[in-house]
Amino acid sequence: MSDKDTTMQGHLRSFRDYQAQNFLWNVSENGRVATITLNRPERKNPLTFDSYAELRDLFRELAYASDVRAIVLSGAGGNFSSGGDVFEIIEPLTQMAMPELLAFTRMTGDLVKAMRKCPQPIIAAVDGICAGAGAILAMASDIRLATPEAKTAFLFTRVGLAGADMGACGILPRIIGQGRAAELLYTGRSMTAAEGNAWGFYNALHQANDLGGEAHKLALSLADGPWFAHGMTKTMLNQEWAMGIDEMIESEAQAQAICMATQDFRRAFEAFAAKRKPEFQGN
Repeated sequence: MSDKDTTMQGHLRSFRDYQAQNFLWNVSENGRVATITLNRPERKNPLTFDSYAELRDLFRELAYASDVRAIVLSGAGGNFSSGGDVFEIIEPLTQMAMPELLAFTRMTGDLVKAMRKCPQPIIAAVDGICAGAGAILAMASDIRLATPEAKTAFLFTRVGLAGADMGACGILPRIIGQGRAAELLYTGRSMTAAEGNAWGFYNALHQANDLGGEAHKLALSLADGPWFAHGMTKTMLNQEWAMGIDEMIESEAQAQAICMATQDFRRAFEAFAAKRKPEFQGN
């Protein structure tokens, strides 16, 4: 990024002109919603070593975005992602020694960590094939929308690997329950869109022609809301997994007090009193 993109507020900077190398990057006219589109439709949008690394780095850097407040993650050509590319990732992995293998699995895990730690809500818009690492990207998102044609498979066992990949054994049971997660991770079978919706993996189903618009509409509603507070909510959703009830309540007391000290809290009260819509500014 150029120096002109750097603001005077510490390391905050605009991501409007970010130049993606391994996927498409688009920022809405008002700069608040960014869309990441996995863009290898002829192969159903598989991931490569380079796309893993760029996504990891981008989500890490988005913690310092001065403009982007919500993210839509999608795939081109009627599919979300078929996961790791067979010939660009899986074949090279079969020839690597343990240190290289561990470096790779840690790198892919770091992508999930970066998605969970970035303050912006991430909305996955899933159509068609959503498999392997693609299913993990959907799982690691905050909200998931899908089409009735979406087929989601954690198919690691199909290639002789454990279902324990990129946090799946920890995160998936928290979304759909232990028994359902165990079945999907052991068998590698596809979860239908109807199952995913009924089990809580998907928040809603939309027709393919409407999916992108619905995801963007939801992202914009979050971006126009109290986005500093949304970032706090996301932080607490992640941190409280490993806390006892007393620690949860104390942490939320601190988090809410921080939000009450913002001007957005005062703006919301003043707007309510004046019977108008608040305009949140993130401070």
